[in-house]
Amino acid sequence: MMSASTSAAATADAAVFDATAAGVASPRDTIVDAVREALVDAFGEKFRDSRPLVTSATKPEFGDYQCNAAMALAKPLKCKPRDVASSLAEKLGPRLSAICEAPEIAGPGFINLRLRDGFVAAKVKSMVGDGERLGVPRVTNPERVVVDFSSPNIAKEMHVGHLRSTIIGDTICRVLEFRGHDVVRLNHVGDWGTQFGMLISHLKEVAPEAIEDGAEDKFNVGDLVTFYKEAKARFDEDDGFKEIARAEVVKLQAGDAESKRAWGVLCEASRRGFQDIYSLLGVELEERGESFYNVMLPDVVSDLESEGLLEESDGAKVVYLEGFESRDGTSQPLLVKKSDGGFMYSTTDLAAIRHRVTTERADRVLYVVDVGQGSHFAQVFQVARRAGFAPEGVQLQHVPFGLVQGEDGKKFKTRAGETVKLSDLLMEAVRIAGESIRKRREEEGGEGYQADEVELERVSKVVGIGAVKYADLSMNRESNYRFSYAKMLSLQGNTAPYMLYAFARVQGIKKKATEGLGDLSGTEISMGTPEEAALARMLLRLPEVLEDLEVDLFPHRLCDYMFELSSQFNRFYENCPVNTGETEEFKGSRTAFCSGTADVIERGLGLLGMGTLDRL
Repeated sequence: MMSASTSAAATADAAVFDATAAGVASPRDTIVDAVREALVDAFGEKFRDSRPLVTSATKPEFGDYQCNAAMALAKPLKCKPRDVASSLAEKLGPRLSAICEAPEIAGPGFINLRLRDGFVAAKVKSMVGDGERLGVPRVTNPERVVVDFSSPNIAKEMHVGHLRSTIIGDTICRVLEFRGHDVVRLNHVGDWGTQFGMLISHLKEVAPEAIEDGAEDKFNVGDLVTFYKEAKARFDEDDGFKEIARAEVVKLQAGDAESKRAWGVLCEASRRGFQDIYSLLGVELEERGESFYNVMLPDVVSDLESEGLLEESDGAKVVYLEGFESRDGTSQPLLVKKSDGGFMYSTTDLAAIRHRVTTERADRVLYVVDVGQGSHFAQVFQVARRAGFAPEGVQLQHVPFGLVQGEDGKKFKTRAGETVKLSDLLMEAVRIAGESIRKRREEEGGEGYQADEVELERVSKVVGIGAVKYADLSMNRESNYRFSYAKMLSLQGNTAPYMLYAFARVQGIKKKATEGLGDLSGTEISMGTPEEAALARMLLRLPEVLEDLEVDLFPHRLCDYMFELSSQFNRFYENCPVNTGETEEFKGSRTAFCSGTADVIERGLGLLGMGTLDRL
């Protein structure tokens, strides 16, 4: 007679699964993907999007991966999770036999998967022999992804508020490019609007020579910062100047040659200042400012009207939103054209979406903009969908980030209460890094030490700029974080100097060990100790980490992984001698572990926009 437990398991099996013939799954993009494909093969397309159901095990005793599909399916099937898990495990086992040991059921219904040592060794061997890709495959269906990031304003110097957008956006682009996507890096600069009326008017009065042909180099971004403040003060205090400025806006929008030349001088001066920052950060962008979309704005309004979305409100043109209510309970409108005929930022964003979808042929559009703009993007995305500017197949995604704060947890400012200039912040990091490196090398070199100033400057930039980037990227981007030179330049903890030192150390060990060994690409991998087995499994997680980052766009996951990898390598090196004679038979394998670890750290830092050093 069938037991109650066996009967329940059979019921669960029949309710969910119409299993196909048993087969053996082979790895696809990642090990997690192999498990997902096995689920699909066994149980149908309902498991096609089951990646969240398979995660890395939280503890070694749980194996290498855990599948919680049974927990999610038990309730709708009205079955016990362990019974569902039994049915899952029975069918997963044969399909994953080349990769995993027999699945184990744990707790209320988790399925624990433990990789076969032979499979792990073969994957690490392949990874070491592929220094370029490191086992990370290119996507089979690449997308065209437009990433909108950085976005400073013309006639204003870049400040710390632009730091996160620039760094996070660049890392996302690097990861997507490495995965094989076609990425368009766009800098949506603020180069149009009413503020240019006051700037051009002030420029014509105090520096008319700057508007002459060939005089663009007479203005630099430093001049513009003071210049902007002067123009703004006049605009606020002088009614006569205010009228002149407003008239200048009309002339600029009408295409007046002199006004456009003055506007061009201001833009070019700003670009030179921006490029100095981008060069220091190693960031590449294609400028596509607000002015680019200016000629498209009337058509946007016309299309909204033809779709029946546009309504008039006190002389202005608006689109009433679904799901957004004002305080009085009425539907909240998105303003696209003011009563005086002027357009809004939202109109420009709608034009940009349409251009990116139709002309740029984007499959995915990412906006790396601070968290405070979440409501704005939700509203613009809704209107773009309803107007048909972005079909449902195109992803529109706001990638929000929190604020940079001072060490006191308040808004990050100078002692004088002014916004911190990004150039000053970066160069201060380079200066502090340089002083620390000089002091340490002098102590190592003794009295006869002579610093190579050129080399010291290069190293200081790698460490200082890397420290600023890593401190930002290692934090959950949606959180605020406190800016501290002392913490970000520390050799302890999950910091850039720690990771740079870890790379330099592994490189040193690798260099010494590879003398006389030659090419390591065909080296057989031995995993005779727990430390070797743990390091091997950590190395194999790289493709999964990057695939996750590609989807959820959280760079801190890569930082966490590299920190875990370097910590695991330290445990390996302490317990598994690489260069001593007594372990000569293992030297090739252990040197291959060093090579693989060094390559992964170097690739990871590169994806974060950081350089590496063989000596710190």
